[in-house]
Amino acid sequence: MSYPDLYLLIDGQRLGAEGRRTVPVINPATEEVLGQLPLATAADLDRALEAAQRSWPVWRALGPQQRGRILRKASDLLRERADAIAAIATREEGKPLPEARMELMMSADIIEWYAEEGRRAYGRVLPQRIPGMRMTVVKEPVGPVAAFAPWNFPLGNPARKLGSPLAAGCSVILKPAEESPASALAIAQALVDAGVPAGVLNVVFGVPADVSQQLISSPIIRGVHFTGSIPVGKQLTAMAAAGMKRTTMELGGHAPVLVFDDVDVDAVLDLAATSKFRNAGQVCVSPTRFYVHEGIYEKFAQGFAARAKSWPVGNGLEAGIKMGPLAHARRRPAVAALIDEAITKGARKLAGGEALPGKGYFYAPTILADVPDSARIMNEEPFGPVAVLQPFRDFDEVVKQANRLPFGLAAYAFTNNAKRVNLLGEQIESGMLGINSFMIAMPEAPFGGVKESGHGSEEGIEGLDACLVTKFITES
Repeated sequence: MSYPDLYLLIDGQRLGAEGRRTVPVINPATEEVLGQLPLATAADLDRALEAAQRSWPVWRALGPQQRGRILRKASDLLRERADAIAAIATREEGKPLPEARMELMMSADIIEWYAEEGRRAYGRVLPQRIPGMRMTVVKEPVGPVAAFAPWNFPLGNPARKLGSPLAAGCSVILKPAEESPASALAIAQALVDAGVPAGVLNVVFGVPADVSQQLISSPIIRGVHFTGSIPVGKQLTAMAAAGMKRTTMELGGHAPVLVFDDVDVDAVLDLAATSKFRNAGQVCVSPTRFYVHEGIYEKFAQGFAARAKSWPVGNGLEAGIKMGPLAHARRRPAVAALIDEAITKGARKLAGGEALPGKGYFYAPTILADVPDSARIMNEEPFGPVAVLQPFRDFDEVVKQANRLPFGLAAYAFTNNAKRVNLLGEQIESGMLGINSFMIAMPEAPFGGVKESGHGSEEGIEGLDACLVTKFITES
């Protein structure tokens, strides 16, 4: 299976390794080098900025209908190329091929949804105050956007970062993750092939701190969209604030799951295992802190452990595999350190807790019970295939535990009590709440958090609005 050549996409041109430093792209399941990725020079970034500035008025002037036709064509191209692109994503990031294909289809849906929603950036006419005066409010594209996407959803994250600004009429400079470059380039190439003009969409790679500093500090950039860790998000927000730039920050979480004693335990466990071990737990909204009512706690814990022990782990290109490796070498010791520290503080290891032998960055699905609040893993996002469990007795206690951390991206709860459902909706502090479901991400719904998990939303009408500014006009 061949791996595509890697390049920078700047002003409609592919720029390869010549004259540029390169870094290897590693298959996390086999540790083989897939290819060499060229990194942008300062001159490359300046060229991308100039292209974004020059092309923005051209793209904006096309209007939402023509932009929408191009985006819809891109979504069709992605679906036509689904098998090939999904295989690239699996080789780069490690997730099982069915997961990668589902992610590709979701990416196509995101771009298609924005193709339609871009036509609905409505303004309004205000009531007349004086005869002959007309007052209107209009929405306009914010301008060139710098977007930064992580590796864990190598197709979906670029689609989110590109769909909303392009639909709004903005130009974009996208810096995807260096771990999964070909996946992001495949998304960008579909948009280019569909007719996005040269310079409107630029893709660069490089040392993250250097790229973000040069792009965000440029007066050309008017908006900054970032998905990643809380510390980096805070740094980028501070940079953007120096130029009063619009920001959308989708940062980390530590999602609580509240399981009450009126549920079908096995049904909840089947959903929980699938969601927890999806993408080896490398999901910002992955369910992690499981608070289970004491009446069903031990049954739930043992059932979760049984599922973890039997979960098929291996190379994501192989049939029947349900969990691939961690995405890069440094993830295994990071996850292991959190697990080991929890065990020293009294946690019970019911399953997993070790790296798997052989090639690849594989780690066993892990279940820890009776994890104390003092353990780091109860306070720091593990970003790996580990679930931590605690029992609870009453409603107020568990809501307090769920809201204990300074994060508020996603939360989940399982109960059949209607009043309790309403109270959870009122009292849980998170940007997204799944009740009796782990499904919280879809193109038409806002995706974002509260507290230190960030601000603003991607997807939904909120994602489009993040790329628009409001202008008030009076005429007399």
